[in-house]
Formats: sequence, C-alpha cells, structure tokens
Amino acid sequence: MKSSDLTKRQSAVLTFIRDFVRKERRSPTLTEIAKGVRTHAVSTVHKHVQHLIEKGFLSRSQGKGNNIVVIAPDSSSHFQDMTPSSSRFIPFYGDIAAGSPLTPDSRSIPLEVPNTIHRNREDLFILRVKGDSMTQDAVLDGDFVILQKKSEYRNGDRVVALIDGDEATLKEFQKDAEGILLIPHNPSLKPMRYQEDRVEIQGKLVGVMRSF
Repeated sequence: MKSSDLTKRQSAVLTFIRDFVRKERRSPTLTEIAKGVRTHAVSTVHKHVQHLIEKGFLSRSQGKGNNIVVIAPDSSSHFQDMTPSSSRFIPFYGDIAAGSPLTPDSRSIPLEVPNTIHRNREDLFILRVKGDSMTQDAVLDGDFVILQKKSEYRNGDRVVALIDGDEATLKEFQKDAEGILLIPHNPSLKPMRYQEDRVEIQGKLVGVMRSF
C-alpha cells in the first residue's frame, strides 16, 4: 500500500501517530490524536485510524493495552512505500526474569526492530531480560528478546513460559512423560520441572537486540 492511497486527513493522522510514537515511546490516545490534527471529532479520528489499520499502515497490539502499532515507519518527512525489507515496530511488554520468574508488564509500547531480526515473521512481541540464567546462549541481562507466538513448541526451543498463570521465565523447553522441564543455560543454575497444567508457553525466542 502506497501513501498516495491515503486521503489528506488520513495522512495527517498517520504522520501525527508516527511522530508521537517516536517522541513519547507509546501510542497516543484518540483524544491526543484529535488534538494533534486539530479536530474535536474523536469519532472521526477513530474512523481514520480504522481505515489506516485496514490499509496496512497501522495495527493494534495483542496485549491488554490494545495499543496502536505503526507498521511501516518513515525515515523522512515523506511516507515510504511498504516493503518487506523495512524495519517494523513490535510491541514491547516489559521485563522478564531470566534467572527467576517475574510477572510481566501487560502495558505495551512499540519498539523498532530491523528486518534482519524480525524477518517478516508474524505474531511477534518483545520482552527485556532481567537475570543471567541464559548467558551460555549469549542472552544477557538487559537484552531485548524478540519472541514469536506459535501453535506448538518443540523440545530444545528457547521459550517464555508462564508459570501458574502469572509468572514468566525464559528457558529451554523440554517436554516428556513426566511433565515440562525448563532448563537454564548457566552452569550455576539447575533445571526446574513442572506439571504440564502449570505451564503455558507464551512464545519462542527468535532474536535478540542489545544496547551498548
């Protein structure tokens, strides 16, 4: 979809959302968008946002916040055509313990991820690692891990596992007749076994980003 397919008002709404996300690192509310494009008609802004979603310029994250996510960020004051090689904004849900379980933050903000990492995969989200249980996989404290929701997971996958419905951890996944084994990749830590009904796999590790 090209920017020429947008109306003047839709382009104004998209420009405001892109600029707002870049500056504030969160999605704007409909009221903020309305104020930004100088209109009092919030219902009209909602229609413009829906049209932008339908045309592929925006999406909504799957978290409880239901935040707007920009699909094709621009690198200049003009819109670029959407291409498979572009970077993309992916929802960031907060911290996750790599050494001990931690309740993840349900509020999401979009973070930009290059194509070399996201590779046009679907159903991606981001968490930040806290801890050192996966250091042998070169996953370090403070890293951002990109995860993909899948319908099934295989032994050996590095996954985010939700334990007892509210605590999350990043580990290697192994399943056998005795249940689920979550294996750290740090020689000073031991694997932990759980009954299958206590564990829900949230996503598979597909990439890592690090700030220096």
